[in-house]
Amino acid sequence: MSALIHHFVVHQLSINQQQELVLVPRNSCFDVSPAIEDLAQQINHAFNVKPAKGVGGFVEKTDEEETPQLPFSAILKEAISSEGDFVKFSVNASERLKKALLDTASVETGFVIFSHYQFLATDYLLIAIINTKQHVEINSALELTASDHLDLAKMQLAVRIDLTQLSVMPEHQRYISFIKGRMGRKVSDFFMQFLGCEELVDIKQQNKQLLNTVDAYLAAEQLDPQEKNQARQKVAEYYKEKLEQGEDIQVKELATKLPGEENSFYQFNQSAEQPVEENFQADRSVLKTLAKFSGAGGGITLSFERSLLGERISYDASSDTLMIRGIPPNLKDQLTKAQN
Repeated sequence: MSALIHHFVVHQLSINQQQELVLVPRNSCFDVSPAIEDLAQQINHAFNVKPAKGVGGFVEKTDEEETPQLPFSAILKEAISSEGDFVKFSVNASERLKKALLDTASVETGFVIFSHYQFLATDYLLIAIINTKQHVEINSALELTASDHLDLAKMQLAVRIDLTQLSVMPEHQRYISFIKGRMGRKVSDFFMQFLGCEELVDIKQQNKQLLNTVDAYLAAEQLDPQEKNQARQKVAEYYKEKLEQGEDIQVKELATKLPGEENSFYQFNQSAEQPVEENFQADRSVLKTLAKFSGAGGGITLSFERSLLGERISYDASSDTLMIRGIPPNLKDQLTKAQN
């Protein structure tokens, strides 16, 4: 499914001869071509598959600044209006981005991409800093040529604003998502300052809580092990679909995938002491949790498919013992040699 591109422009952050971080702006948006559409879609997909994201919304500043300026939310609203100048907005935003980088001592260089597009009837603005990597190719004359390509796989500095949700349901404060990445809070703080955003949802906790609620529901329904595995498989398929499409998990929608009467899972969640939020971003790590049991501690690391419990693997809670039948050949070989 393709995206409809409204605006697409790129600027560059680089270090000059005085070792200063400078912005090199482009003076116009790219014409929307198949190549630009493909690139925008690749960037959107690269953002969707990133596992660690923060979610929140714009917040009003209560302290007075020495040099007052319009908040990011205000210049964004003007930019996406029919009379707005998107290029002017993108340059202004890039300057703010540069200042936020310097203020947090997180000097980064690369191409600053602004992509305003519609995907699945939702308007988005995605802002990302992307670096390049060199590729070596062989041409028809069997000669080596080198060229630079955008390194989308290593995109770590990116934010996406759901403009539709911002317009329709701003009070929910769930329309901004950003990559936390391996740098953790440093990246989070950087984007909060740049956008005037506050993180309001712990995505990992919401996903973990949902899995716990699903397990509790399946136990309450008194399903046999096979039925439980089938139900978890449906949850996994639902997660895969949402991750691929970049959409939120909807508890009401998920309820239709689970056994029981219509909306019974939704009602089960609503009656819980701490209900899961009705919609939130999917966490890719959930897929592994749905497929496997795993744990580590005391010098032991174990992981096995959930479907094996009750078949090749059994657990006795009273003696805290795990019985494994059919040990993997490579592990069996090691154990045999160790006893000789």
